[in-house]
Amino acid sequence: MPTSREPIPPPRTSGFTRSTEVPLYWCAYGPAGARRLLVLHGGPGAHHDYLLPQFLDLADAWELVFYDQRGGGRSKADGPAVITGETHVRDLALVIAELGLEPPAMIGYSWGAMLALLYAVAASRDRALVSPSHLSLIDPAPLTRAFRGQFETEFARRQASPAVRRLRDELATSGLRLTDPAAYRQRAFELSVAGYFAHPGRARDLTPFRVMGRVQQSVWESLGDFNLIADLGAVHCPTVIVHGREDPVPLASSQAASHAMHAELVVLDGCGHVPYVEARSELFSVLRSFLQRHPDSVTS
Repeated sequence: MPTSREPIPPPRTSGFTRSTEVPLYWCAYGPAGARRLLVLHGGPGAHHDYLLPQFLDLADAWELVFYDQRGGGRSKADGPAVITGETHVRDLALVIAELGLEPPAMIGYSWGAMLALLYAVAASRDRALVSPSHLSLIDPAPLTRAFRGQFETEFARRQASPAVRRLRDELATSGLRLTDPAAYRQRAFELSVAGYFAHPGRARDLTPFRVMGRVQQSVWESLGDFNLIADLGAVHCPTVIVHGREDPVPLASSQAASHAMHAELVVLDGCGHVPYVEARSELFSVLRSFLQRHPDSVTS
């Protein structure tokens, strides 16, 4: 079962932050001097490179800046310190300032979209923070505790579905575990996230990622009985929200956010939570159009 995953090229430049409590790994792709976009990965507790190479479709015209959020990837968090939503917002503010991204033009995926909104709400209340110039939000994580409960139930149902069980049985009887252990591990990872897809069979050619469970748990617990939608009326910047119609995260969450922010909402039919794989050309066409229609919102 050969893989057709595209290789991930090395970044043009990279480093570690010095202003944050712990060093955070960052890297940049695309032409130096181009308009800059800060890309926020999902999780929490994951790392940036699982968005690659697909997100580099935008690196022809923009400089894309990624960083591994605290506690994930190369941004190690030593010791027992609790990582919260506020921790990530503080880190994000320091990353923006240190890398000269003010005002920040952000693309957020899943939890990263929620982090962008948490930052935007905080900036609306704190003049020490620079408000975003614009936001591109891709399949945001559930924005209320109630929507998160709906997501968890739906994702569990999908992972236990006959379609996913059949794919797991095929892998178990394929003999791949002995003949090609690397390919077996890759396919096992893909099936562990198949419930995010509109069609489980499309869960292929993904860059594997690891979520640090301790970080994920502490962040969600820190948010309590959250309702971010109630605060979004204070966010005033050009915003596009892209949501797969078959995403296990309720579409109603993004619809409510769009209404609260007067944001553009684009729904991708036949697509789940991973549009950069399931609807790659459609997703980046939407983002490219939005960025081109708001050129003054993106600063270099």
